[in-house]
Amino acid sequence: MTSHNMTWISYPSKNLAFISPEEIESFIASQNIISRLMHCYIAFFVPTGLIAGICILIIFIKNYLQHRVIENLDLFLLHFTISNIIMIFLSFTVISRPDYLKATHLACNVLSFFFNFSYFNSQYVLILMLLILLLKRFPPRTVLCKATQRPILCVGIVLIYAFCLSLTEAVLVGTDNYHLETDCQLDPLFAWPEYEITKFTFGFGIPSFLQILCFTVLLTKVAPAEAPALQQHIRTYPAAYIISITIFICHLFYNIMILFRTTFKLQKSIGTPKNELVMNIAEIVLFCESCASLVFILFFHKPCKDEILKVIQKCRRKNTANSHLEIPVTTMTHESGSQ
Repeated sequence: MTSHNMTWISYPSKNLAFISPEEIESFIASQNIISRLMHCYIAFFVPTGLIAGICILIIFIKNYLQHRVIENLDLFLLHFTISNIIMIFLSFTVISRPDYLKATHLACNVLSFFFNFSYFNSQYVLILMLLILLLKRFPPRTVLCKATQRPILCVGIVLIYAFCLSLTEAVLVGTDNYHLETDCQLDPLFAWPEYEITKFTFGFGIPSFLQILCFTVLLTKVAPAEAPALQQHIRTYPAAYIISITIFICHLFYNIMILFRTTFKLQKSIGTPKNELVMNIAEIVLFCESCASLVFILFFHKPCKDEILKVIQKCRRKNTANSHLEIPVTTMTHESGSQ
């Protein structure tokens, strides 16, 4: 593979060569938008996503300790949750926006590796979830069914596959100037064009095709007579389907912007501040999706939803009991006062 010299590339916001006052106003407006979106994400989405993720982990661990068994779907959701929690922690790199995190090429490449590892993990474990749900609706008669009966093996394969893809992406970031400091994004700007093409192909193109294929089979194939109705099946497992649709929409936006950035690299252009703004918005939308997916699991996956309802009922009972205890005390106080 031919090595690329990417020393020429930089962010449009770092090359301030304005010709007119309108361009200055446009630049300031775009910086304000990025800053406000970042503050909104850090203030609302990050705490919500982390709290939801921690609650999911506690519920799954508690259920496993009680029953000493974990359903295939629950194991995949647990794996998905851990990947998204890691993604949320990595998203703290946007906290300096509209400026960028300062790091060496090597440190930026390491961050990019872990980001891609979580990204590929969540994408392909989602495919496993959809496959499990298909096998729940349609009678399993293939070797594929035997494979899905070993969820630990499936998770192991996904981990190895994600590791290999992330390692490939780390190579495609480039091997020069590791000691130099740079403006760092989790998908580095100074990466070779092949980096974005590979990420689009294996991180969006193939997973999206498999998701669409699963949905097509689910909606068009005739289910056996003993199988539940399609609407009932979706109501039984809403979390995976909601997450799948959310991921597709958010990742579509992000990957389109990744491809746009690749075209600029191939044209030896750094783009405009507006292009940079939209790319930053797409990145924050991607991180918002990680937080939203954890909230969807917490409120729509049945074991998690049931546990939340139990906690709410316990709180109501305690409040009711406390209110009943306060009434006699108040009455006695009035009686002693009257004497």
